[in-house]
Amino acid sequence: MPAIKAILFDLDDTLWPIAPVIARAEEHMYDWLRTHVPAVAARFTVEALRARRMEMLNSNPQFRFDMMGLRQAGLAEAFRACEADCDRVEHALEVFRKARNTVDMYEDVRPVLPRLANHWTLGTISNGPADLEQIGISHHFQASVAAWRFGSGKPDPKIFLAACELLAVAPQEAVYVGDDPLLDVEGAQQAGLKGVWLDRVGRHGTSHAPGHLVPDAVCTNLFELEHWLHTICGTPAPRPIE
Repeated sequence: MPAIKAILFDLDDTLWPIAPVIARAEEHMYDWLRTHVPAVAARFTVEALRARRMEMLNSNPQFRFDMMGLRQAGLAEAFRACEADCDRVEHALEVFRKARNTVDMYEDVRPVLPRLANHWTLGTISNGPADLEQIGISHHFQASVAAWRFGSGKPDPKIFLAACELLAVAPQEAVYVGDDPLLDVEGAQQAGLKGVWLDRVGRHGTSHAPGHLVPDAVCTNLFELEHWLHTICGTPAPRPIE
């Protein structure tokens, strides 16, 4: 078996829970609209804006890997409908972005990431628009590939291979870790990487898990991932699983 040289991570729902982040970011942006563009807030609720974005996504597949582009298009449409100043759309998006990048990481992330970085090269691949510099953890990662910049996303093998190329490792020398068994695990395996299912909510072994999928490992937190990595690499783990 080739030596493991790189560990690549998904972001949303792998390093932090994303649903509360998005809900909070949308509320912050809506509060800004109430103050600065009241005509839009009076005509469109948060739910109405969200529903329209889903309609736009269904009719424009190119937005699938550009959620901020989708959000911008939806807001611009709402502003035009209210004859509001469309130059202020970017101000609203900036409020959203700031809140979108204010995350509460899972408690295992901050202690484990630096230890993993001491042994392996780390990177990220995400279909979302998280900004690791704003979040404050970019220093752990040598490369980050975002679908909205790359032009396609997981499970397309090309995005996994691009990340490996940036890290100067062969796919067989890399492990990808994520919460989605199909996008993350199966996508990584089809590109030649090892796929680890970070199953924080206990779906593995239930009817909610894809029956055909065989992850290289299933972990419930990064402590377990760390233990598994040291086991398959034959190196001593720095601490027991918590």
